[in-house]
Amino acid sequence: MAEPSLAVRRRSRSSSERKRSRAPVLPVALFFLMWCCFGVLIPPVFYLQCDNDSEEDMFGDYDSFCGNNSLLAQVDDIENKYLQDKNMDVKAAGDILLGALQSGVYEKEQDNFSASENVVVLKSDKEGACQMHDGNSPGGNQELTESILDVLPSSQLLYFEQMNELSSASRTSPVSKGRDEHVDFSSDKIKGPSSFCAGAEHRNRPIDSSSHSKCVLSKTESLKDHLKNAMTGNAKAQTLHVSKTKQLKEAILSEEIFVARKAIESSSVDIGPFYGLPSKVKDLFRQLRGIETLYEWQHDCLMLESLQQRKNLIYSLPTGGGKTLVAEMIILQELLCRQKDVLMILPYVAIVQEKVRGLSSFGIELGFLVEEYAGSKGRFPPIKRRVKKSVYIATIEKGHSLVNSLIETERIYDLGLVVVDELHMLGEGSRGAILEITLAKILYTSKNTQIIGMSATLNNVGDLQKFLQAEYYTNNFRPVELKEYIKIRDTIYAVDSKAENGFVFSRLLNFKYSSSLEKADPDHIIALVTEVIPKYSCLIFCPTKKNCENVASMVCKYLKKEFRAHREKEKQDLIENLRIIGNGTVCPVLKQTIPFGIAYHHGGLTNDERKSIEEAYSSGVLCLLACTATLAAGVNLPARRVILRAPYVANDFLRKNQYKQMIGRAGRAGIDSAGESILIVQEKDKHLVQDLVHSPLENCYSNLLLELTKGMQSLLLSLVGLKIAATHEEVDDFMCCTLLGVQQQLLSKEKSLSEIIKDGLENLIEKGLLKGRINEKDHNSKCTLTITPLGKATYKGSIDLAYCNVLYRELKKGLEGLVLESNLHLLYLATPYDMTSTCSPDWMIYLRQFNQLSATEQKVAEIVGVPESFITKKASGQAIRKNVDNAVVNRLYLTFVLYSMLKETNIWSVSEKFNMSRGYVQNLLNSAASFASCLLHFCEELEEFWVYKALLTELTKQLTYCVKTELIPLMEVAGVLEARAKQLYSAGYKTLAHLANANPETLVKVIEHLSRRQAKQIISSAKVNIKLMEFSLNGKLEECFHVLQFPAANNSGQWIKLIS
Repeated sequence: MAEPSLAVRRRSRSSSERKRSRAPVLPVALFFLMWCCFGVLIPPVFYLQCDNDSEEDMFGDYDSFCGNNSLLAQVDDIENKYLQDKNMDVKAAGDILLGALQSGVYEKEQDNFSASENVVVLKSDKEGACQMHDGNSPGGNQELTESILDVLPSSQLLYFEQMNELSSASRTSPVSKGRDEHVDFSSDKIKGPSSFCAGAEHRNRPIDSSSHSKCVLSKTESLKDHLKNAMTGNAKAQTLHVSKTKQLKEAILSEEIFVARKAIESSSVDIGPFYGLPSKVKDLFRQLRGIETLYEWQHDCLMLESLQQRKNLIYSLPTGGGKTLVAEMIILQELLCRQKDVLMILPYVAIVQEKVRGLSSFGIELGFLVEEYAGSKGRFPPIKRRVKKSVYIATIEKGHSLVNSLIETERIYDLGLVVVDELHMLGEGSRGAILEITLAKILYTSKNTQIIGMSATLNNVGDLQKFLQAEYYTNNFRPVELKEYIKIRDTIYAVDSKAENGFVFSRLLNFKYSSSLEKADPDHIIALVTEVIPKYSCLIFCPTKKNCENVASMVCKYLKKEFRAHREKEKQDLIENLRIIGNGTVCPVLKQTIPFGIAYHHGGLTNDERKSIEEAYSSGVLCLLACTATLAAGVNLPARRVILRAPYVANDFLRKNQYKQMIGRAGRAGIDSAGESILIVQEKDKHLVQDLVHSPLENCYSNLLLELTKGMQSLLLSLVGLKIAATHEEVDDFMCCTLLGVQQQLLSKEKSLSEIIKDGLENLIEKGLLKGRINEKDHNSKCTLTITPLGKATYKGSIDLAYCNVLYRELKKGLEGLVLESNLHLLYLATPYDMTSTCSPDWMIYLRQFNQLSATEQKVAEIVGVPESFITKKASGQAIRKNVDNAVVNRLYLTFVLYSMLKETNIWSVSEKFNMSRGYVQNLLNSAASFASCLLHFCEELEEFWVYKALLTELTKQLTYCVKTELIPLMEVAGVLEARAKQLYSAGYKTLAHLANANPETLVKVIEHLSRRQAKQIISSAKVNIKLMEFSLNGKLEECFHVLQFPAANNSGQWIKLIS
């Protein structure tokens, strides 16, 4: 292994391999010029690979350094010309370069060197900028010199020394003397870490006087030779000591990563200091998560032979058992040890954002990138990194688009691991169908990509094992014991499978009810919650959103005044924070309930409100939440007691999977000795509840057939578009890799799977999405299928096939007369189709909003098919004779909501204006942003829609953030929403750089209601975003170099793409 302090691994290569590596030479030249001329201290070795043992000229066989047009040849010519013209000697030329180097040192801060297998990576470590001071005192010069040396790599120091000797060979300045002493001291001290790596002794030996004398160049040598020798030294020299402690830590981390990587590759039983990971990971889990040791099952799972052999794995444990920690450790193994990218698929946007915040700190410390793929965020294909690896945290839909882009660009092999949380989502509607398609494509196209699936609620595991070709691990472990109860009238029964009817008597409720209280609270909720709060926390799951608010109001109305005294100041701070979020407005229900430590939690809240309430509950400021079932599958908010208000979700009876997820929130590890769940049951539902409690979990079935346009047809279209399959026979082969292929005997009884495929392909041909012909007599026809431009735009934009033709017609019609006086017409095109079915317009509001439009804007309604007369008659209750498409009418109404949001950016005023919940308005805004992003990708594939590209790019950004332009950079930071962005901007943190350089303690002091943990997460996320921007620019720079070096192989279209 290479020396950790040097962090450059050199390998012997054949001459053919050396020839193939000529391409990176131009970037070397450029970065060297940047180093010399502009003070940008990026070592040229960043782009070099060289032989380890060879003493030959490492640049001798590179044409670009030997030819007449090479960098060094041009430098040589310029030097000679300059010396002839100006009568300058070599000493003066050296002084010029020395001055450039010195100015560069003072103008640029450098990054710390961190180990990576093939390159040197730079990490930010801002300890203060160097300052130049006039004066000749030895102490000042020594301090100045040490500040210079702290940021220079060894070869730059050597070159600095040589130039100084050229400029003053006969005398030794205090600066150079101090520098020489520092170099010698560093050379001696750096030997310490060598014990951590094999073969380091030879490379770490001190620089003796003979080797030092060889470095001294003659005054008569040309500048070309100086440059060439410096570049050679840069590739071969050891990295000098910057900080002894930091150097030692970096050496240990580098060595442990290397050992872990080698151990994992060899499938050794002894896989390193911490499950194949450096011990720093263990320290980070302790510091950031408070995790000291693993549970026994976690140890057993990580040591499974199937994991060591990189087999696919499904594991299942009860909620709260610690499944996510195992997944995160496997992810870190992939990123650090195997140096592969990772995709983590999560079910909801809120969980994606929470996970991005949680992993950002690990990414900063361990040197990998965390990228969010949710809503309108995410780049397709992702930027290809030369050094750092990425973990993509994605929703189900964005994960599918990401996998498509990797397959299309032949980069699917870069994806080493895919982790799927809530694997049971495979059986849930259209989202389950998309998840199945994603996993099937990975299985079919990349045999080396490992798949890990986890869930708390799996039953027919055998089918899932066959589908994913996976091993299975399960355990009933829970860190806190769960006790299940049901309540009928005032009696509580314990759930006992051994009992005759499944329940045994436990106790009677001991709470005195007055007649008025009995009438207000017939289900005895107050009796149940007062046994727990305020000392412990409690969740009440309610069937509907309105029921959540009613329960919260009712409970606080009958609580004693003593409840208000518990953490009173923090509750007032929460109310004030909600007032800031609402631009001066607070929900009346929350204003009433929060002083008692109670709140509701459902989809009617805005993202900012929901986040504030979750944080207050987690910290103990709130002790009771009345919530809907979505919280059970969302962020982790455990409680001492969980109460199920009724065995219903809306009007549907509770399913076993839902029941298990809800009661799984009971019991907080490390806080409670036990968790309790109480299901309130009416006498009429008693038998149904008996079946619910003791029945097995629901089976997981494929939804490819049930969700036709988002399932089977979408899959067939993308298979042809991605060139995974081009004939009916190849499609049949692929379908065997799906869950539907495993379950086809159960799900496709009326038709064979081949016939279903044939019908689907013919349907796509009829819609104009595919070209080809399916032989009626021979289903396995060799006729090749190809995708049409419309078909390609549809699958790349992730457009539902049910709407693709309608969307194409509307975009085409827009080209004939797109109204650009405002963005109303464009907003209509970006309004999602799938939300029209949930919209019920208020016709008086509809008419009022229409009348507030300008005359030109009113024409938009006429263009899309909603005449003014129709709106007027509906508002006045008159009969309508003319047929108008209700979907178009509802879609335009939703467009009016979005139009008001972009103009006012105040969700409270817009929700009141349209008589909608603010949560619904925000959901509409998020859906529109996501659909606008899809629409942009759709238009990019069709040249006729080029005019929409710039318009949709800006609109997507407006819909995503819906704030003033100056707040957008802050909104891109994970955990920063509108209210927090305004606070940060007002406090002077106006850019990502400001946040990345912020001090957490200062941030807590100047930003109201910001915890230290939140401050650290915000700073970490800002640093990650800056790194992403840096690597994005570097990627574009490399592409530019490629175009410059191989102009014949590139066209002007690539330049346009790069510039954009």
